[in-house]
Amino acid sequence: MKPRKVVIVGGVAGGASAAARLRRLDEDMKIILFERGEHISYANCGLPYYIGGVIKDKEDLLVQTPEGMRQRFNIDIRVMSEVLDIDAERKQVKVKNRVTGESYFESYDKLILSPGAEPVRPPIPGIEGKNIYTLRNVRDTFDIEDYIVNNDCKDAVVVGGGFIGLEMAENLCHRGLKVTIVEMADQVMAPLDYEMAAIIHKYLKTKDIELVLKDGVKAFCQKGGKTLVELQSGAKLETDLVILAIGVRPETTLAQKAGLEIGDTGGIKVNKHLQTSNPHIYAVGDAVEIVDFINGSPALIPLAGPANKQGRIAANHIWGIEDTYKATQGTSIVKLFDITAAVTGNNEKTLKKFNIPYQCVHVHSPSHATYYPGATLMAIKVLFSPDDGQLLGAQIVGYKGVDKRIDVLATAIRGRMTVYDLQELELAYAPPYSSAKDPVNMAGYVASNTLMGHHPIIQWYEIQELDKENTILLDTRTREEYSMGTIPGSINIPVDELRQNLDRLADYKDKEVVVYCRSGQRSYIATRILLQKGFNKVRNLSGGYLTWSMAN
Repeated sequence: MKPRKVVIVGGVAGGASAAARLRRLDEDMKIILFERGEHISYANCGLPYYIGGVIKDKEDLLVQTPEGMRQRFNIDIRVMSEVLDIDAERKQVKVKNRVTGESYFESYDKLILSPGAEPVRPPIPGIEGKNIYTLRNVRDTFDIEDYIVNNDCKDAVVVGGGFIGLEMAENLCHRGLKVTIVEMADQVMAPLDYEMAAIIHKYLKTKDIELVLKDGVKAFCQKGGKTLVELQSGAKLETDLVILAIGVRPETTLAQKAGLEIGDTGGIKVNKHLQTSNPHIYAVGDAVEIVDFINGSPALIPLAGPANKQGRIAANHIWGIEDTYKATQGTSIVKLFDITAAVTGNNEKTLKKFNIPYQCVHVHSPSHATYYPGATLMAIKVLFSPDDGQLLGAQIVGYKGVDKRIDVLATAIRGRMTVYDLQELELAYAPPYSSAKDPVNMAGYVASNTLMGHHPIIQWYEIQELDKENTILLDTRTREEYSMGTIPGSINIPVDELRQNLDRLADYKDKEVVVYCRSGQRSYIATRILLQKGFNKVRNLSGGYLTWSMAN
């Protein structure tokens, strides 16, 4: 029997999506959506761009207003209404009207929790300072905007180098503020592996953003109208404004009070239908613990796309449609001025953590045909199983065409495709958009050659571990390129002269030869020559000098 009354706690992606889907399925169902704030559906990911002036009108941040949703979907929308408690036995919630202070109870047949995630505010001395902000909702956005305007802010410290931290850094720069990013890890954007993040590190310097890595905040203290940010290293930064972008944690207070099971990751534990440990209560969005698509382990991956899908799936199951949420693969992308970074699946750190065997290759490909004006290089990293070549993850950093390629690779991962399949993909080609061999195809060719033994490779971080007495580093770039910088200890034989100079390498036929060029393509040709000329231990540096130099 279908429920006649559904209560939803929280709007934005998951809750609003569930409400709209329920109404499309059932015109007569009583649907109540409680939201403790004043907005039920807003462009969460667009908030930094309002501060930067890219989005100019406040109204553009509102995906749907309470009035608009009431009129279109006939849903009882109650904003400024905070659900304080859940009585699972009586199937009712206690609600406080935040305007009048009145509290009352509301019954339900089914309940959907969509409380989201809250910004992390660690117990750092001075963290409650008036100019120290987190960015979670529209109200936070307007408060930050007003503070910048009213206090004529000239500089800012962003604590945290994740997606929100980077986007805030960019948009504060657009406002004319001098920005410093403080990140406790050795890199920004944790889903990227280090050598890919290093591209962003270098790029940030070109934008006059100061980057402080491997250092955390010890304390904040007020100094006149400024804030002094004291770091663990002892360094001190004086600033007008602090943005905390340390991360988020699932908002599980209601779930815990209701006795619902919380997973090992700290998120609300749900089954494949998004039901909690109480079958009449569902949970969706950033507050729930999901399954990682690649490693199959419980995880927290707070993203808008999965939250929307979960809202729809929960609504379907409530109404009687057999629908399940499979897993999350963490496909995400960030724009940083003119550069774009994107990821999908697992990175090396995660695969190592779960003891999943993998191989990886780096490809530096132009965004479109090089003879058509405007082509730029993009760095692509693909991770795959050494057994069957199944894709495990991908990362791309570049200026153009990154979004197109990451979506292809994300689709391939979801379809359980292999690197061999990447070779076969028939992707749209015209000189302004791609090359006849798309960068995705090229990644498939390189990875497939590696798996088949035609292209032995070495990773950038393995160079320092080589036995220098029994290894030669062979730089196959031109003499001019070699003179501008090389890996220490290398000799230079340009690839086009290699066949005529094999005698120079005669003493290394039974020793290890590590070959590299700028990106790995010319050195691949050199690798094939050497392997067929009797050199037994030849490896090509994956990603070439570009990857090695960025990482080092």
